[in-house]
Amino acid sequence: MSLLTIEGVWKNFHGHPVLRGIDLEVNPHEVVSLIGASGSGKSTLLRCVNLLETVDDGTIYLDGEEITDPRADVDQVRKRLGIVFQAFNLFPHMTVLDNITLAPRQVHRVERARAEEQAYDLLSRFGLAEKARAYPDQLSGGQQQRVAIIRALATQPRLMLLDEVTSALDPALVVEVLGIIRELKESGMTMILTTHEMGFCRDISDTVCFLDGGVLLEKGPPEQIFTAPEQPRTQEFLRSVLESGRF
Repeated sequence: MSLLTIEGVWKNFHGHPVLRGIDLEVNPHEVVSLIGASGSGKSTLLRCVNLLETVDDGTIYLDGEEITDPRADVDQVRKRLGIVFQAFNLFPHMTVLDNITLAPRQVHRVERARAEEQAYDLLSRFGLAEKARAYPDQLSGGQQQRVAIIRALATQPRLMLLDEVTSALDPALVVEVLGIIRELKESGMTMILTTHEMGFCRDISDTVCFLDGGVLLEKGPPEQIFTAPEQPRTQEFLRSVLESGRF
């Protein structure tokens, strides 16, 4: 059974359709990348999955449960999801350790000692153990984004949603964050990510989805999408990316 199923999802903003009948299945341990121009609906789709936006039509299922049902417990749904945005969104007045343990302690009711033990395990795993007592403004941008990902992992989510997590970083720091995503894939984490890093997308994805004007126009294995796309709009987009040097 798929971990996430999206069926016929529409989303409008001020009468303008941003998502137009999206259908998508994500299987356990699969990495799905969403690509497309800015404004194509990629981030909105992630926000709909995390229930930060209410869909106007269609249904979304997580582990077979319809999470778009108005009677669904939003807090319980979000306990199974981790989401990381372009902005790091770390609490500046809290240490790295406190940022990471906040949700496990306050939402999942994990005892402080256990939450801190788990946090140190994650920080060590991703090479940041020595930063546990540091504050966000004492970290580089790459370190802050890695902490944001670790914070999302601390709740042991079923599915990770990563929204352009490298777009706010200097090129030299991008590799730090891509490394942590690569390790998540190797550990079997199920992920949906939006990215403009086409080379990385091709390397890490099981499925690549091209969105255009709110429509999921084409999807398939990365080799198919990047070497033999069927849709003219996909071909045009990839050609423009190649010409821009972002591939």
